[in-house]
Amino acid sequence: MDLSFTLRFRPPYPSLSRRKLDSPIIHPLKRFLPTFYRLETNPNAKPFPMSSRTRHSTVVTAKLNKPIDDVSEELNLIASQNLDHAPARRRVRSAFIQVQQQLDHPLFKMTPPGKTYEWYERNSRGLEIFCKRWIPEPGVRMKGAVFFSHGYGDTCTFFFEGIAKRIVASGYGVYALDHPGFGLSEGLHGYIPSFDELADNVIELFTKIKGRPELRGLPCFLLGQSMGGAVALKVHLKEPRAWDGIILVAPMCRVSPSFLLLQR
Repeated sequence: MDLSFTLRFRPPYPSLSRRKLDSPIIHPLKRFLPTFYRLETNPNAKPFPMSSRTRHSTVVTAKLNKPIDDVSEELNLIASQNLDHAPARRRVRSAFIQVQQQLDHPLFKMTPPGKTYEWYERNSRGLEIFCKRWIPEPGVRMKGAVFFSHGYGDTCTFFFEGIAKRIVASGYGVYALDHPGFGLSEGLHGYIPSFDELADNVIELFTKIKGRPELRGLPCFLLGQSMGGAVALKVHLKEPRAWDGIILVAPMCRVSPSFLLLQR
């Protein structure tokens, strides 16, 4: 097949490819608006043959729409940094944790019951994975445990904080992690090289957590939301007898055909 046009647009950032994992996307606190560049065509260009070496790349840049309201200039400066890698995302989370706790939302106004713990586990691929647990107060017997798998662009440290506290108030322990490349876990932000690796990471770390003494003999349930629901289904297919039940909230069970068409 011949291509009858040349591409005259040269992006200001390096192209995305499997060899280079430096993302051109700057995405502080989801307040960026993406800007897509339109490829131009040259009708006078001579056709050139398609070869196996021809590479296609899509470049997406983003710009800040406006500063975050009701926060200081210093916090806006922190929020505007490139969040491609975990150290920057962790700095933003540390800087905004008090702002989050003061949000006018019922999930954040609820009195935190029980105990909360945060830690990092290094998975078999060498990545530091952020983990968190919410458990009832000492002396309160747990009915079971819920393990959370979050969606794309999400984390287990924002809105799920309030949901976890509600579940704990009902007598259950809650355990969660940030998928590689999301939240406080290591990995290029939002980049999923393999969905199987995503599911395997959940299996590896949640299996380790289920071995904790406080969970011995208790029923364990996997809770998946959006993309995390697809991960939960994948985990169940890989280990159908590993869980006492699966809870799905708006799971990603199917990808839109129009989206698949755009990828061709």
